[in-house]
Amino acid sequence: MGRGKVMLERIENKINRQVTFSKRRNGLQKKAFELSVLCDAEVALIIFSSRGKLSEFGSNTVPQTLEKYWQHRYASQVNIAENETQTLHQEVLRLKAKYESLQRCQRHLLGEELETLSVKELYKIEKQLDRTLSLARQKKVQLLLERMEELRKKERELEDENKQLKCQLELEQCFQAAQGLGDPNIEVGNEYNMPPLQANHAQQEPSMPMGYHQFIPQRVTEDWADGGANKCTAVWL
Repeated sequence: MGRGKVMLERIENKINRQVTFSKRRNGLQKKAFELSVLCDAEVALIIFSSRGKLSEFGSNTVPQTLEKYWQHRYASQVNIAENETQTLHQEVLRLKAKYESLQRCQRHLLGEELETLSVKELYKIEKQLDRTLSLARQKKVQLLLERMEELRKKERELEDENKQLKCQLELEQCFQAAQGLGDPNIEVGNEYNMPPLQANHAQQEPSMPMGYHQFIPQRVTEDWADGGANKCTAVWL
């Protein structure tokens, strides 16, 4: 019969737990010893029981193995730090070289330090400047067109506003004129603004009903009898 499957869980019975710990500890120490002998490996085993009792095994002394372990860990950390430092140093050098290259290109575009350049490099810089100038002109034309469109839009708005103001002014003038025609005091006020001859005629005219302003123009007859004296007669209806 085969061996049954053992559930890996904490043994609740204290006596059974202590017996199992002793057996498994001895077996683990035996396996560590066999590994060190068969494979010529340096093995260190440290076990603390639930009560804090120490059990250890080492192919050499355990402190020597632990010291070697910590040295290895420290060396690994140092190597990792050195690798990171070297990587950062390389990145700084790359960025510095790129910065110097950009500065050199900028000086060339400004017309400086061109003595060391070849004809091919100068031709390349010339093409780059032509392309840059063309793009700058296109952008300038675009901005000017946009500005002109804004000014035209503003001009149309001002024209519409001016038309509205003119219409409003004409309506106010018509309204004032209509109020003036219906005011009975306007004729009296206009009488003082007439020339003297018209004012005399206006004073001699008979009073008319209120609100009635229609009249028939005067007809002048000339009478030359009795020595040619002038006589004017105004006939009003």
